[in-house]
Order: sequence, then structure tokens, then C-alpha cells
Amino acid sequence: MKVHEVLIIPYLSGMTVIAGESGTTREVKSVNMMDAPDIIPFLHENEFLITTAYHFKDQPSKLTELVQAMADQGCAGLGIKTKRFLDKVPLEAINLANELAFPIIELPLELSLGEIVNHTLRAMLDQRAAELTLALEIHKQFTKIIMEGKGIEFLLQDLSQVIERPVILLDQYVKPIYQPMTNLDFPFILDGLKIPYSMTSPISMSVRATKQTCTLFPVHMSEKKQGFLMIIGEIEKTNHLISLTIEQATNVISFALMKEHALRQKEQSIRNDFFLHFSDGTFSSQEEIIGRAAEFSLPNDQKYICAVGQIDRDDHHPTYTERLEKADDIYDFIEGEVSVITPYIHFFTKGETCILLFEIQETISTSSSYCESTLLSLQEKVSTYFRNTISFGVSNLSHSFLDVKNAYKDAVDALSQGQLSKKTAYIQTYHTKDVMELLRMVPRDELKNFYTFALSRLANTKVEDEQTLLDTLSVYLETHCQISETAKRLFVHRNTVIYRIEKCEEILGKSLKDSETTMQIRLALRIKSLFEAYFD
Repeated sequence: MKVHEVLIIPYLSGMTVIAGESGTTREVKSVNMMDAPDIIPFLHENEFLITTAYHFKDQPSKLTELVQAMADQGCAGLGIKTKRFLDKVPLEAINLANELAFPIIELPLELSLGEIVNHTLRAMLDQRAAELTLALEIHKQFTKIIMEGKGIEFLLQDLSQVIERPVILLDQYVKPIYQPMTNLDFPFILDGLKIPYSMTSPISMSVRATKQTCTLFPVHMSEKKQGFLMIIGEIEKTNHLISLTIEQATNVISFALMKEHALRQKEQSIRNDFFLHFSDGTFSSQEEIIGRAAEFSLPNDQKYICAVGQIDRDDHHPTYTERLEKADDIYDFIEGEVSVITPYIHFFTKGETCILLFEIQETISTSSSYCESTLLSLQEKVSTYFRNTISFGVSNLSHSFLDVKNAYKDAVDALSQGQLSKKTAYIQTYHTKDVMELLRMVPRDELKNFYTFALSRLANTKVEDEQTLLDTLSVYLETHCQISETAKRLFVHRNTVIYRIEKCEEILGKSLKDSETTMQIRLALRIKSLFEAYFD
């Protein structure tokens, strides 16, 4: 209740503002009576103080100090029963109250201070009860919209009409989720908008680029995620009607979003299980695979390209649990991004990786370019929103869903090749390796014998870590024996590379300048990759 509303309470007629009339919009949340001269330490914000001014009858100048102290503490106003002990309010106090826009109200003699307190509190309680009743009706109205299946967008339209302001629902990345029909260009309004995460109360801000004022209300989307309901225009804290309406809307929207999130998680879990069993070869027949795939809108006679992504590791998330938590957030973001892309992109997760299955239509002239441009866009957004990098391995075109199993393995292989080269934020396309295909035709024992012949000494060395030497040797040969490029990819000094290469030559007893030796080592490294990918 505001000061000017207190003045029109029927039982309190005769109250008159004698100073600070411009401050009658101050909020009144409590009423207090002054019965001691040391009241100042016990005053609170938005408190309306009434007094007979008995303690100022001999020292009227002290009233000025009280007005200043009350204004400093954000009190609502001061009611004085004049012509009782204090004939009139000192001019200094009146001038100060006008300057501070702090209301001083003359109380009628016929009303006792107790009556004024009781009638004011009763009016405040009645107003609060009316607001709570209204809030309940508004909550029922918005809940009915959701229960009838009209959806969040219809609720936002209804809310916009009630508060007479444009509204938009944003996710945690400040991207529109639902936007009712409006003439406003919301993307332009959002340009340059920075919203603090973990908001607990509404905030108002001005968007510099558009000169638009907006008020943001936190909306819970799931246990760990928070979105925002943006109202174009400032919402004053004292406007209880609009604030209550928006508060009820955010409550209903939060429950609706949390329900949608739980359903999406359940559906995604089922989809992930299907792809896991499909890629692991668990299904007993092709007919079963085709039938199950059709349930997830994956026709067998459709062309696909498979991309496998993984968050590049960094020092900020060293543990497995931290990496998974970060990956979950990023993959959830990517899923939201690809869900609105046409032709459709099917999304799965498996361990620390995500799988994007692109539907390739006849209208797409260059499928590889289409996939690459989409993945580049995702990399840029992940970098912008999360300050992380993500890399992708991409398969060749599959002509049916049954072929996706091999395409997935090819995409994983392409991703591994990039990781072996110590690259980050890359998109590695799978290329059929003729040598690998030939190696697969050689008996395993023969391959093992050749590997032992070529790299056994290095593998059994105790001088330095085996994997470090093998990785250095692999990158060194891949870069055509370029010391500087090898050092760059391995993030080490070139002298370190020289030392490791010399150590490899010393252990192997062979020179890496010999073409026959390098060919044998290249084949041995390919055999090692083959064992890890297919035989382990």
C-alpha cells in the first residue's frame, strides 16, 4: 500500500499532507507508533511512523533530525498529531521534507494513534488478501491454459495481453524459446544483451544497442538450468498487480518447462540406448534394426552422413566427472541447435561423444560441404557460449541406415586420427585407407609378427615412456619428418622433438632417414591402430 492510498482509507478521513507531497508514492509495509525519543535505531524501510510529537514540544528542531534520519532509512512517511503538544511543524522540517520528497502528514485530533494503526493495518491486510486472491485466480487461469494443451506460447500471448507489454521466453543462453506474435524485432533487441546467470530476483536493464528497457524474471527450466522471461519495458516493484501476474506466469511456465525437459531426457535416453545397441551389433537381424529405426523416424532407404564429436580436453576440467558434466551441458546445447535445422539431424550421445546423423536429401548438391558448414557453426557457438572447443570426425555418405553402423566406426576413426595428431577444434573427414583395408586381410598373427619386428625394441624400452615416443614418432612421420611442425602439433619445444627422434633411432638401431625403415614403422603404427580399433 502506498502513502496516498493510506490517506483515502474511509476510517482515517481528515489526514492531510503538509509536506513532501511528491513522495506520497512511497510504499507502506508497516506502521509504528513513537513513544520514546530514541526511535530512530528501531525504524525500518517502508515504515509509516505516527506520533503526538510529545518528545519534540520543547525541542522542535529535533524533528528535522528525525525527518532526515527517516528519509535516509527509506521510511514511508511521518504522521504528526499537531495542536496537541506541538502547535505546528517547524518550517525547517517542512522545507527539508519537501526537498527529500518525504511525506509529513497531519493527523486528526479525534483519532487516537491506536485507531490509526489498527485501521491502517486492516486496510493493508485487506489489500494483501485481495492480491493473494487475484494471484490464485491468475494461477488457475494460466494453469488451465497448460492443462488444456494450448502450450506455453499461448500462455505468453495471454500474459502479454493482461500486462499490455510484449514478452519473450529465453533459455539459459539468451536464445528465444517461445515468442508470441509481435511487431518487435526481438533478435535486434537481444543484440548485445548480457544476462547474469543464477538470478534470484527480477532485474531491469537497458539494451545499449536498441535503447530498449526490459525487465527479466528468472524461470527454472530444469534442476540445473535457468531461463528468463523478458518483459519489454520496466516493471516497477511497487506495481503489485503486474508483478503478481508475471510471478504466477513464471511459476506455471517453470513447471511446464521442467515437465518438457524430463520427457525429452527420457526420450533421448531411449534413443541413445537404441543407437548403442545398433552400433555394438546387439540386434539379431536386419529386419529388427530396420523396424526399430523406423520407430525413431530413421528410414532405411535414406542417405546419411555420420559425425562424431568430442569436447577437446583442457586443464580446467581434468577429472572424468567434470568432463562428463561439461559435455552434458554442451551436448544439450548442440541438441537444441540441430533440432531446428532442416533437413533433419538426428542426435545421440555415447559416453564422452555425441553423434550427429545428417539426413542427406537429393536437393543438397554437396553433402560434405553442407555437413562441414553446420559443424563449423556449432564449433563457433560452443566456443562463444562455453569457451570450449569441440572436434568432429565425419564419415563418408551412407546409402541406407544399415550402412550407418560402418559409417559410425569410420567417423570415430576419423576423430581418433585428429586426436593422434594433437589437433583441436578440427573437422576430420574419413578417407578410405587402402593400406588399412589390405592389412585387415592379413592374418592377425602375421601382423603381430611384423609389428614386433619393426617396433618391439621401442615398445619394450625402459628409458622413456613408450607411448610418448610412439606418439612423437607417429606425428613426426605424418608431418613428413618436419621437426618444427611436429613440435607445433605436440605443443613441445623443437629440441624435445629432436631428442625424442634421436632416442627412437638409438633404441631401434636404425636411421629414420632410411626410406625402408620409415615405411616399416608407418606400417607398424597402422597395425597398432588396427589392433586397438578392431581386435581389442
